[in-house]
Amino acid sequence: MRFRRLCATALLATGTLLAPTTPATAATTCQEVSYPVQVGLTPLITTQETIAGTLCTPTGATTIQVLIPGGTYDRTYWNVGFEPETHSYTQSQNKAGFATLALDRLGTGKSSKPLSALVTASTQASAAHQVIEKLRPRFSKVIIAGHSIGSAMAMIEAGTHQDVDGVLITGFTHKMNYITVVPVLANMIPAGLDLGYLTTAPNTRYNSFHKPGPLIPGSINFDESTKTVFAATEAVDTILLNTVIIPISRRITVPVFLVVGNDTHFCSAGVPLMGSDCSSPAALKADEAPFFPATPRLDTYVLNGYGHSINYAPNAPDYHKAVAGWAKSI
Repeated sequence: MRFRRLCATALLATGTLLAPTTPATAATTCQEVSYPVQVGLTPLITTQETIAGTLCTPTGATTIQVLIPGGTYDRTYWNVGFEPETHSYTQSQNKAGFATLALDRLGTGKSSKPLSALVTASTQASAAHQVIEKLRPRFSKVIIAGHSIGSAMAMIEAGTHQDVDGVLITGFTHKMNYITVVPVLANMIPAGLDLGYLTTAPNTRYNSFHKPGPLIPGSINFDESTKTVFAATEAVDTILLNTVIIPISRRITVPVFLVVGNDTHFCSAGVPLMGSDCSSPAALKADEAPFFPATPRLDTYVLNGYGHSINYAPNAPDYHKAVAGWAKSI
């Protein structure tokens, strides 16, 4: 009994266990986890914060995908509760044999909520790096994945720390279409933590994140009911470090898989710097390849029929399956 108490104390101290395990499927267990992280605007001025998430581990899994959600989303983006057999990314990857850790970014969900000025894409990437350090050596292979601004954070983490075995980018390219992105940002409203934390105005999420996909009330209602915040400061270094200016992706030295839908925020036909060419996987690869000169392998996938938040797409299982195949091949 004393030995068990000591083990439990040690696990809590390292941030690897917060709640008892519960079954997700017959072969997968899921648990709430929490990790202590140090973040700050400079190495000399830091604060102790906490990153929370859901860790799901199939029996025998040796590869884990660390999942960072996009702006105004928390970990639920990766485990959509509306028709999860179609929309849950984590369930699809768990069934394929991969462990998943879906995180709440700082400022969202059950993670710490520091002053918004402290929350940048780089501090979020640093927090993810500290989490990844705690996952090894339990998992021999780590894939970092992101959606939208979370993809920017994934690329910053991989390019800065070079501690992962693969990078999954979804809902993001290096050529942001400011014609569509700026109005979405301009229509956001303060979310009540401090004035730097913003969220979408009521009933705007379909046009902002799902169009031109079908308007499915249950899907959009779930998205609206689970929306959260993003810090305006997260957008600053997302743009500086993940566009054509000084792309951090030039330092990524592991395989990359880039997945987009028919996303008006990051795709544009023939308009320079107003979106990448997403007309086909081959066109997308040709457009994005110059930003990944050190990557040994760049794969691309276009999920047709939906907009930005592709886990909500009716055909989301197609891209989930493609990711699982890619992850097994690297």
